[in-house]
Amino acid sequence: MNGLLTDLYELTMAACYFETAKADEKATFEFTIRQLPPHRNFVLAAGLPHIVDYLLNLSFTSEEIDYLRNLAQFRNASTAFWDYLRRFRFTGDLFAVPEGTPLFAGEPVLTIRGPIIEAQIPETYVLSAIAFQTLIASKAVRSVEAAGGRDVVEFGTRRAHTPEAGVLGARAAYIGGCSGTSNTLAGFRYGVPVMGTAAHSWVMSFPCEMEAFRRLQRVLGDSTVQLLDTYDSLEGARHAAKLGSPLWGVRIDSGDFLSLSRQIRTILDEAGLRESKIMASGDLDEYRIRDLVNAGAPIDAFGVGTQLATSADAPSLSATYKMVELDIRGIQRYTAKYSEDKISVPGSKQVFRDVARDVIARSAECGKGEALLRPVILGGSLVEPLPTLEQARERAARSVASLAPALRQLEVGEPWPVIYSRELRELVDRTRRNLVG
Repeated sequence: MNGLLTDLYELTMAACYFETAKADEKATFEFTIRQLPPHRNFVLAAGLPHIVDYLLNLSFTSEEIDYLRNLAQFRNASTAFWDYLRRFRFTGDLFAVPEGTPLFAGEPVLTIRGPIIEAQIPETYVLSAIAFQTLIASKAVRSVEAAGGRDVVEFGTRRAHTPEAGVLGARAAYIGGCSGTSNTLAGFRYGVPVMGTAAHSWVMSFPCEMEAFRRLQRVLGDSTVQLLDTYDSLEGARHAAKLGSPLWGVRIDSGDFLSLSRQIRTILDEAGLRESKIMASGDLDEYRIRDLVNAGAPIDAFGVGTQLATSADAPSLSATYKMVELDIRGIQRYTAKYSEDKISVPGSKQVFRDVARDVIARSAECGKGEALLRPVILGGSLVEPLPTLEQARERAARSVASLAPALRQLEVGEPWPVIYSRELRELVDRTRRNLVG
């Protein structure tokens, strides 16, 4: 894994830790959700396998080290530091919340513990990888909840911020409950079901719509989905109905979805195509989906692109990666930040979830309910195989279903209770007194 995929100050700090004899100090860092995005009652954790892959394969090539050596910031770094980077491997520990777990403001998502340089360098990658997939998975949950049991398909790669973001977004959306994706690489790489048949260019490449539909059906058979709105959606529906089976269904990508879906349903039913489905796509989000469902639109599936692949209404996650403990040759020191609006909480933590609340406690405490942070890597080695994507998706479905209805609505409801244990509160007070007087 490319060691340069980080911010420069992670590496300048690494050099300074090394040159000031701090490299053997053991640090604990936590990734914590500072605030929930707007209009969210929770977020759904996603992206853990990419953190594991990063940590297990993190290293620096000779070419990367040569590049760093030529930067002005490293002119005083010793030969010993560059030798250290050549041998660099992650030998620490990772504790994390399983993918598919709903989380609330103030809760840690993962903990990395190890020699201070090894724990410091991952900051940039960890924040990016977890935040992005968590945002997409959380947006997917909202769309799926709004659909009320109808399929939601992720259609967003062409609007994603990079092609690779489209692949990772498709994976995260599947964890969040989407039934599939248009992204073929996500299907190949992760096993996400793939869906899609033809675009408007297919129809436009033939002299008439009927011929385009006939040729598509001849090749795709039962998988045929006719795209109706290249010219006129209702006329397209009549052409599809005239051709008849085999036909999985039809898709409308523009117009008044409520009115069109009702008229198209009638056209298909009168042609004996009662089993053929109607899919709607085009500028959909969870609110439009909810409105269509509540209005009784006979739409069987929704394709969601831009709004989902970019988490358009909440494209960033307020999260931090902060040092919370430091072991200096056996002497434990607790660390925290006290700047205005950016306070962090000292000490390694655990989150206990029961039926009534979440309790954030010190990591060594015993608590009531499920302990969310679990060992993933110990001493640089994977503890056990990670859950599969299907298992993460199943966990998400169970966990979200168990939330109070007010938390699953699209509007912000009464927040889920998250409190500190008595021991953690005492540590917070003691640390603040020690650090700021």
